Amino acid sequence: MDRRTFIGVVAGGILAAPLGSVAQPAGKTVRIGRLSPLSAEADVPLLAAFRRGMRDLGWVEGEKFFIETRYADGNPNRLPEIAAELVRQRIDVILAGSNPGALAAKNAAGMIPIVMVTTGDPVGGGLVASLARPGGNLTGVTALGQGLSAKRLELLKEAVPGVTRVAVLTNPASPYTGPFVKESAGIARALGVQLQLVEAHDPSEFETAFATMSTKHAGGLMVLADVTFITHRKRIVQLAAISRLPAVYGERDFVDAGGLMFYGASLTDMYRRAAVYVDKILTGAKPADLPVEQPTKFELVINLKTAKALGLAIPQSLVQRADEVIQ
Repeated sequence: MDRRTFIGVVAGGILAAPLGSVAQPAGKTVRIGRLSPLSAEADVPLLAAFRRGMRDLGWVEGEKFFIETRYADGNPNRLPEIAAELVRQRIDVILAGSNPGALAAKNAAGMIPIVMVTTGDPVGGGLVASLARPGGNLTGVTALGQGLSAKRLELLKEAVPGVTRVAVLTNPASPYTGPFVKESAGIARALGVQLQLVEAHDPSEFETAFATMSTKHAGGLMVLADVTFITHRKRIVQLAAISRLPAVYGERDFVDAGGLMFYGASLTDMYRRAAVYVDKILTGAKPADLPVEQPTKFELVINLKTAKALGLAIPQSLVQRADEVIQ
């Protein structure tokens, strides 16, 4: 099954990706600004996927384009400042990661086109007017990550059938927390699970948060999307292991770091698709006319090595449905 298929939000809105020649003025070298809330190290696989997408479309880095990068290193408060720095570089298009990154770019960019890659809701976040007709100078790819929270909770319940209390690690400052709270209460009741929201604004509060989970006798853990959490994923995975909490995550990097389960869209695929948007814009299309794209396939990754360390026997029916199993 092809798990790299993406579709637009309206019929006929699928973005073609022809290999035709790049229609740029002779001698013109395009400047692409990369704005990321993560660190340069964490961004390596994402930018690599974007570069592959550009190369597939006939763009040669160093000849037809180059990338100017700015990183917030896990501190969203820095995004407005570094977005302004990018704009001063007179770039041609901004590639922005996350809802906060896209918003910072939108506030700083003026009329510079922006291509976002996010797991948040760009409509609810005030980034676009609608997925089908984004309007303005911003479009891109979104996985609507908060809409997957119910599914992640179902998978955690299936992996740990006896769980009745699930801790949810949240950052109150994150734009993803509110939508999760609204959408998950109903599914939690249906599954017979009590959700326990545990807050952590920054890494200094991680230990206290996990101590609270133990005090409340949590039997499982969900970690919500947040720039700070992704940046410090290794520490969160370590604390989950120490607390012996089976956990499900919304970012693949957590499982690569030793977390138990991931369910969601592939960010590397999303960045590869973002290259199609950049190509379209650089060859004359307007962001307002390019529907925001959503992935149609999602991945389930299970780390059986972590399950064994937790003394957890993942049901074979769930293992068989996984797209990847880490032994």
